[in-house]
Amino acid sequence: MVQYLETGAGRRLAYHRHDGQGPGVVFLGGLRSDMTGTKAVYLEDWARVQGRAFLRFDYSGHGQSSGDFTDGCIGDWAEDAAAAITALTEGPQVLVGSSMGGWISLLIAKRMQERLAGLVTIAAAPDFTEDGMWAEWSDAQRQACMAEGRVALASDYGAPMIITRRMIEDGRDQLVLRAPLRLDMPVRMLQGTADADVPVAVALRLLDHLEGGDIRLELVKGADHRFSDPGCLATITRAVAEVLANA
Repeated sequence: MVQYLETGAGRRLAYHRHDGQGPGVVFLGGLRSDMTGTKAVYLEDWARVQGRAFLRFDYSGHGQSSGDFTDGCIGDWAEDAAAAITALTEGPQVLVGSSMGGWISLLIAKRMQERLAGLVTIAAAPDFTEDGMWAEWSDAQRQACMAEGRVALASDYGAPMIITRRMIEDGRDQLVLRAPLRLDMPVRMLQGTADADVPVAVALRLLDHLEGGDIRLELVKGADHRFSDPGCLATITRAVAEVLANA
């Protein structure tokens, strides 16, 4: 049954949680995704079998949480994640961040590393608002975003995606690839070679940028951005198990 958390920022976050042994596992979804996605549910089922505590939730403006997507930004969603982890988990956690969730997981690691036992990222998309959107947009798209406050982008996942000026400007305050980032925990980064949304070059840049003694990148040949076929799902849980074993 869906439960709800009222955050200090006045947002109402929908979540599913079950108790178990620690460190717990927290799934952080991607942009416009929700906690009912294949990876989130598969990982929860795996955690139940392992007797492991688990949390999945919807950011504000996503899924069953309050708010409109177009009102949100990276900073808001990182704040949501921090609130959920603080209120709904106990002890160290392993964060599993998919796409934008990978960026969120790095922001959480910067702000509350003492609560983390490790990270697993799946097609992590750090700084995508600046390096993947703004940098690749046409002059017309940039002008529309600044003048009109929003721009509509075609999406392979449904209706056009509305990106707001606030999301772009806030994203510049959340960048993680511009300053050193040390992670003193096991980190496993998963990336498909056929990912059309987050190129392998992004994963290589992140690998080169991070500092720490136990950081690894695994490339899966032919995997796309969804990273949700049976082989990819098994790769995710294997990576989580490895991080837990080394936490």
